[in-house]
Amino acid sequence: MVRRRRKGLERRIARERMDILFELADEEARRGNLPRANRYVDLARRLGMRYNVPFPSSYRRRYCRGCGAFLAPGAAATVRLRRSRIVVTCKACGRVSRYPFLREARARRRR
Repeated sequence: MVRRRRKGLERRIARERMDILFELADEEARRGNLPRANRYVDLARRLGMRYNVPFPSSYRRRYCRGCGAFLAPGAAATVRLRRSRIVVTCKACGRVSRYPFLREARARRRR
């Protein structure tokens, strides 16, 4: 007899596990164990791809899309503020990511 897959339940469990893995990655990065933090991010990415669960935007900014490394500010990434953007540079591969300051940009548009 074939069991039916419950996709909603699987995706909810996958999202919970991704949350746990990112918390563990953050703890390991604080301890200075960056290879283990990178492994946790890799596992979370694989879970997301397997169960078709998108990353929340808060998690998307915390790993490098070039090499998959966990971006711990100071240890694995350089964070700079330039004009109306946050510039994050991965120390492992050198990839640069730029994110806008949303609040400040909106305030400028209103003026």
